[in-house]
Amino acid sequence: MSVPFESLPQPMLARLASELPRGAGWVYEPKYDGFRALVAHDDGVRVVSRDGRDLERYFPELPPVLAGALPRGCVVDGEVLVPTPRGVDFDALLQRIHPAASRVALLARDTPATFVAFDVLAAGGEDLCARPLSERLARLESLLGASSSDGDDAIRDALTGAARRVVVTPRTDDHERGRGWMSRFEGLGLDGVVAKRLDAPYRPGKRDMVKVKLQRTADCVVGGYRLSKTGDGVGSLLLGLYDDAGVLHYVGHTSGFRAAERRALLGELRALEGDGGFGGGRAPGGPSRWTGGRDTSWVSLRPELVCEVSFDRVIGERFRHAVGFVRWRRDKAPSECRFDQLRAPSA
Repeated sequence: MSVPFESLPQPMLARLASELPRGAGWVYEPKYDGFRALVAHDDGVRVVSRDGRDLERYFPELPPVLAGALPRGCVVDGEVLVPTPRGVDFDALLQRIHPAASRVALLARDTPATFVAFDVLAAGGEDLCARPLSERLARLESLLGASSSDGDDAIRDALTGAARRVVVTPRTDDHERGRGWMSRFEGLGLDGVVAKRLDAPYRPGKRDMVKVKLQRTADCVVGGYRLSKTGDGVGSLLLGLYDDAGVLHYVGHTSGFRAAERRALLGELRALEGDGGFGGGRAPGGPSRWTGGRDTSWVSLRPELVCEVSFDRVIGERFRHAVGFVRWRRDKAPSECRFDQLRAPSA
């Protein structure tokens, strides 16, 4: 790697696990709910997304502060967040990807972003990827003139915007402390915990880190379904929750059924087809610039079936990702499926 950094590599990735690894040589860091990005400072500052897109136009407030915080000739790995006093706001982050420069400028002023740094790929024009993580972390702290902390206050400051606009991520080598962060800071938008080997090199695009994500469950009403691509089974179940006024709102979908299950489920659901699914509340969306021409038609169901699903994050009043089907809840009344299940505990 050499300066200028015209073609940046992919960030190193993480593989999902159910438990954090234990033992000597592991270090643990918060997993944030933001946009992964590499920052390169040479003649100017580039902020590049995981898929190689330049982000400076969407976060115009970041290049000046990054230029002031980082010396020339370096590439730093980290996360772009929009912190608020209530915690990280992923919805506000998504709103930045807007075609109107005037709108982006307004949001940059009202909800400024923070860059949380957690690794360095190059410094002084020197490629550091082959160096062990322990050396890279020491170099990162030297570059930013700040040391990492394993204290809870440091995480809270990063998630709520009380820290500087460019910060080094907190980290710890204590397994129990790292695992405890997930429950303590879920309410502020922590997405999980990442484990890294201190003796490991930086391997762009490789899943050499380990991540454990927050997983919770909720009971949801099945308010509709979409057909599978073949048309002979259920492709996804459309899920709803009731608000305090007793109105059912669409909150997301679950899929991943085997072929035989999709066909059998279609027969069962056809007996429930009719009005009532999301009839008075938020309904599944139709075609948009995000659907890429896919068939988004759906079939409404009477709100009689309940299923339990697993989920990680909520954005607004919807699941951020597709959720996992856990089981049917024939024992639960649909009216008991309410939004209070999605509230994260306070940090």
